[in-house]
Amino acid sequence: MELYDITREDLQDMLSQLEQARFHHQLWHAAMVRVLACRLPADQHDICSESHHKCRFGQWYYSERSSKLRNRSGYIALGKAHKFMHQLAAKLLIETSEGKPLVTFDFDNFSNSLDRMRLEISALERELENALYNHDSLTGAINRTGILPALREQQELIKRELQSCCIVMVDLDNFKVINDLHGHLAGDNVLTASAHYLIEHIRPYDKVFRYGGEEFLLLLQHTELTLGFNMVERLREEFASMPISVKGKEPIHITASFGITLLDPATPVETSIDRVDKAMYAAKAAGRNCVRIWDTTM
Repeated sequence: MELYDITREDLQDMLSQLEQARFHHQLWHAAMVRVLACRLPADQHDICSESHHKCRFGQWYYSERSSKLRNRSGYIALGKAHKFMHQLAAKLLIETSEGKPLVTFDFDNFSNSLDRMRLEISALERELENALYNHDSLTGAINRTGILPALREQQELIKRELQSCCIVMVDLDNFKVINDLHGHLAGDNVLTASAHYLIEHIRPYDKVFRYGGEEFLLLLQHTELTLGFNMVERLREEFASMPISVKGKEPIHITASFGITLLDPATPVETSIDRVDKAMYAAKAAGRNCVRIWDTTM
């Protein structure tokens, strides 16, 4: 799962959990150093072969709470660093419990592994924060700054003939009228509900970007133009029938105009964005609440 496909609320929750896990790890480390320095009995959990599962950090790492990060390379690297650090810690604890002196080389290895683990925590934290703050705070869609990198990545895949890709421009019809009649809070409700609808009704690997104002751009991966048109037409019909709740008022219905084109591997991605924008304006000119495919006459 891509981080952009995870909701803003889940990203915030993951960051909070990671910070709490980091705090518990710091407490564990302080207690472990105290055991070594004062020659106290070691916690049996810290010297068993599964010690990396037993500590509070490990309990978070291997639980369902972190499952959405499971396939991330940074998460995997963190798990390896954490396990290795515990193996070195167990070696130190076992030797001191047997009355052996601390070996400087072994303690330095443990300290280095601890630093490595903390670097991996910080790297994962930055990755989560980057994904969180690259999402539009109102709608939860990916910010406009993420569009060009995502399209260029898809364009490279198309050039290697690994897939085709459609992009779609969505513009809410008569949005200004909603703001004028119902107020800007109602307009915000409409934007949020519209974005959530789009996010929830496309495939998990597709993406929704907030292009600006009441416009959204969809990235439909592994999609030929005919399939893309059929997908967008279904979205358009269901979107028009969706009631949007507005506090203290009757639910609002809104339509949208859609433009669609293939992402062209032979031209800059900005050209494809311009084409899909023209297709969307053609849908507006055709009476709104319809889908238009870009062609050379536009």
